[in-house]
Amino acid sequence: MSNSAAIAHFTARLTFETDVADVAADLSASAPGLVVVDSRSRESWDQGHVEGAVHLPHREIAARAEKMIPKDATVVTYCWGPGCNGATRAALEFAKLGYRVKEMLGGFEYWAREGLPVETASGVARRPVDALTAPISGAACAC
Repeated sequence: MSNSAAIAHFTARLTFETDVADVAADLSASAPGLVVVDSRSRESWDQGHVEGAVHLPHREIAARAEKMIPKDATVVTYCWGPGCNGATRAALEFAKLGYRVKEMLGGFEYWAREGLPVETASGVARRPVDALTAPISGAACAC
């Protein structure tokens, strides 16, 4: 395998994938044009979601996205976690509509496990950090 193939591969991944820490940092910084989309069911959304996310199940994106999300937005999709490809399906639907889109690796599972803000009808809360996913000191992993 050539270095140029590896460079192209990893560049493409970083173009179309992001992680929960980067999404949290972008949300904290109020990155212009960022829209985080939860592609799960209503029941899953109600159980908890990324604070400030938009609920748009992947099966509804083709019909509803252009009414809900500005065309010049950078969309970040997520679903339950690494064992679910709902965020990939959602990202594909947004790409078909011409949006700039990334998939959030780790999904809602890693968002919650890293102690990031989870929103429900009761308000916003944070769970304790899981030491298997992030430093419990609150410091960034620096990766």
